[in-house]
Amino acid sequence: MHTAEIETTADGLRTGALQAQIDAAARAGGGTVVVPAGVHRTGALRLRSHVELHLEAGARLEFVPDPALYPPVEARWEGAPSVIHSPCLYAHGETDVAITGLGTIDGGGQRWWDTFRHDRSRLEHPRPTLVGLHECERVTIRDVTLRNSPAWTVHPLLCEDVSISGVRIVNPADSPNTDGIDPESCRNVRISDCHIDVGDDCIAIKAGTERSPRRVPCENVTITGCTMVHGHGGVVIGSEMSGGVRNVVISACVFQGTDRGIRIKARRGRGGVVEDVRVTNVVMSDVMCPLVINPFYFCGPDGKAPHVADRSAHPVDGSTPVFRRIHLAHITARGVHAAAGHLYGLPEQPLSEITLDDVAVSFAEDAVAAYPAMADGVELMARHGFHLGYVATADVHRVRVDGSDGPAFHVEHSPRLDLAEVSGDVVRDDR
Repeated sequence: MHTAEIETTADGLRTGALQAQIDAAARAGGGTVVVPAGVHRTGALRLRSHVELHLEAGARLEFVPDPALYPPVEARWEGAPSVIHSPCLYAHGETDVAITGLGTIDGGGQRWWDTFRHDRSRLEHPRPTLVGLHECERVTIRDVTLRNSPAWTVHPLLCEDVSISGVRIVNPADSPNTDGIDPESCRNVRISDCHIDVGDDCIAIKAGTERSPRRVPCENVTITGCTMVHGHGGVVIGSEMSGGVRNVVISACVFQGTDRGIRIKARRGRGGVVEDVRVTNVVMSDVMCPLVINPFYFCGPDGKAPHVADRSAHPVDGSTPVFRRIHLAHITARGVHAAAGHLYGLPEQPLSEITLDDVAVSFAEDAVAAYPAMADGVELMARHGFHLGYVATADVHRVRVDGSDGPAFHVEHSPRLDLAEVSGDVVRDDR
C-alpha cells in the first residue's frame, strides 16, 4: 500500500507526488495508493494497471482548472474522434483500474463552464471529462463522490467489464454537458446504487457516431438501484448510437425532476440498432415526459439537414437507425408536465416489438408546457397523453393515463397497433 505524500510544490499542486505514488505502485506490480484526508490540489493524473486509487473519508482531490495541466489526448468527443484535454483521472489501455473510497473528487468545473459559455474560442481542445477510461479492462469505481465535472463526469470508452457502484455524482443543474455516467462502445457494464444529480443526462449509453472509424456496440449493460435527479434524461440511449446498443436492463430506479425519463434518441444518418432493452420497476416524479423514442432528434453537425426532420419515407440503408424489442413495464410517473410519452419510429423503419405493460401516468396540477421530444414538428405541450407514431408491432397492456387534457392516446400511421387494454380515449390517424 502506498500513501500519497503531502508534499506540495511551489505552485500549491500535489500532482507530482500523487503521480509518483501511482507509478511506483504500477512498477511494483500493483497495489493501493491511499489519498489521506485533506485537500489535494492537482492537475491531470494517469491511472495505471493493477493500481487502486483509494480516497479516505475526508480526502478531497481538487483539480485545478488550468488547461495547461491537462495535455491533449486522442479520444472521442460527442461520439466522434477528436483530440481533447486529458481527463482529470485518465487511463488508456490499462487493466484492473480502480477508484474507490469515501472521499471527494472535484473537477473545478466552474471556470471551464464559464469559458465554454462566454469565450469558448479560448479552449484549444474540448473540456476534460472528470474520469476518462479508454480501452481498459476490469474497471471499478466505487463509493466516491464526484463533483463539478468540467464536462461528462464518468466516460468509459471502448472498455470491457466495468463496475460502477455506490457513487454520488453532483453537478449544478445548469452546468453544460455534465452527464453523469456515459459508457460508450463498452461491453459488460454494471451500474448500481448510484445517486446522480447533474446538468445533462444522468446516464447515457452511447456507441459513437457515423464519424467513428470503428462501429463498436455498447452491450450487456445493467442499471439498477439508482436515483437520478434533475438532468435532461434519467437513462438515455443515444444519440451517438452508430455502433448499436443491445442487451440493456434498467430496473429498480427512481427519477425525480429529470426532463425526460427513459429516452432513446437518434436521427437519419447515424445508423445503428437499439435492441433488446428492458425497463422495469421504475418510479418517476415531476418529469417533463416519462418515455421517449425519437429518431428525428436534431443532433450533431448534420442535425438540421432537411432529411433529418422529413416525415416522408426515405430509402433504408446502413445509415437508417433501427429500434426494436424495447420493453417498458411496471412504471409509475406522477406529476408529469408535457406528455405521458412520445414513441415514434421512422416512416421507412417503424418501431417493432414494443411493449408497454403496467404503466401509470398522472399529471401535475400546475403543469408547465414543454416539448416532450427534441425534434422539428413536435409541438409545445402540457398534460398530453401518449403520442405514438410509425409503430409496426407492439403489445400495450394495463396502461393508465389520469388527468390528461384531451385523449389519453394519439396514434399516427400505426394501423396494426392494438390499444384494446388501455384506459382513456384514443384518437387515431392511420393514413
